[in-house]
Amino acid sequence: MVKPLNRREFLGATVAGATLLLNSCKSTPEAKPAVARTSPHDVIQVALVGYGEEGKVLLESLLNIEGVRVVALCDIWEYHRNEGLRYLQKLGNDVRGYEDFEDMLSKEKGLQTAVIATPDFVHAPMTNASLKAGLHVYCEKMMSNTIEGARSMVQTMRETGRLLQIGHQRRSNPRYLFTLNRLLREAQFCGRVTAAQAQWNRAVKEDFGFPKKYEIPAAQLAKYGYKDMHQFRNWRWYKGLGGGPLSDLGAHQIDIFNWWLGTPTSVIASGGLDYYKNHDWYDNAMVIYEYPMAQGVARAFYQVQTTTSAGGGYFETFMGDDGTIKMSEDPSLCAIYREARATGVSWDDLAQKGYVRLNQSATDDASKVDVRETAQLAEYDIPVFFNKPPHQPHLENFFNAMRGTARLNCPADEAFSSEYVIHKANEAIEAQKKLIITPEEVKA
Repeated sequence: MVKPLNRREFLGATVAGATLLLNSCKSTPEAKPAVARTSPHDVIQVALVGYGEEGKVLLESLLNIEGVRVVALCDIWEYHRNEGLRYLQKLGNDVRGYEDFEDMLSKEKGLQTAVIATPDFVHAPMTNASLKAGLHVYCEKMMSNTIEGARSMVQTMRETGRLLQIGHQRRSNPRYLFTLNRLLREAQFCGRVTAAQAQWNRAVKEDFGFPKKYEIPAAQLAKYGYKDMHQFRNWRWYKGLGGGPLSDLGAHQIDIFNWWLGTPTSVIASGGLDYYKNHDWYDNAMVIYEYPMAQGVARAFYQVQTTTSAGGGYFETFMGDDGTIKMSEDPSLCAIYREARATGVSWDDLAQKGYVRLNQSATDDASKVDVRETAQLAEYDIPVFFNKPPHQPHLENFFNAMRGTARLNCPADEAFSSEYVIHKANEAIEAQKKLIITPEEVKA
């Protein structure tokens, strides 16, 4: 008998009104239906594959979800693997540890799902093997470090009939769902969307090190695809292992461009090894996509800087002739702004419905600013709040889909188009020219 988890207190989402919560948390119309394969009363047995930075974050969410139990933990580094095992066992979990992923698959007969948080270059082989073994899979973004690898994951998902959720977790964030479905689509409060902008800047930091006494032997590193410990610990910076900052940070936000605007028709980008000299991938990048909209082209600019934390945090902004949305996983950065000329939507009606809330303090402060050319924007808050870790709603959506009570918010075939255009941005930097993207090539 597997021992029960000593879980943290399960905290539910709260929003401004129960009706808003129900509406905001619905899957988008494009989400694929799930086939019920697990009884709603069964405890889902999970293997967590990879216990690095992302694996630790995902585990904290897994421990909050009722009806889910981590029974296996796989990591090639004994130092990380033992750390994770000790932590889970301390919480009362009967969990087994594995170095080799294939060994885990062959021995763990009761598994129902794998949560994969390993370096990008092994996502495709591990996901494909798990799907073929009959497991449902939650795989972190990027799907793969290559387009071909990502496409193979979609094909295996279709062939096996198993569920494959990609970890673009904003797609299950109640605030993002509410804003997209209620404000952008239903109310059309931006009017004509003309531009988008997003960024994720972070300060200079040293590469990851490691305790010398826990160094992995060279032969073992080579077996798993690494040249040395520095490369193993800092795989995101090396070609053939990861995709650089556009994969690491930009993938989340470029996915929002695609989710809200569709598929771009072109990309142009610039980046370089401007600061760090011991990496393969560039440290700074700037990207421009062109999105065809019903009333004309909308251009989306994205920047990722790893040499400064300046610029106001990480966010996505969608701008139109009637209004603007600013979104972030950090709720303090979220806001919407009404243009003084806006006539296409009744903001008073939206406020009465509870869709928006006037930020009076910001509006009062703005009245003191000397604005000579354009009238000051009125600022509103998005009245949707939830108190869960950012990844938890996306994992909950995945497990609910396994139980047949929900549809995946980010199945692999839908994620593929975002993954494709992120790879094309890297190609545009390398080619130093504008690249055209056709609808045919983004189909998995």
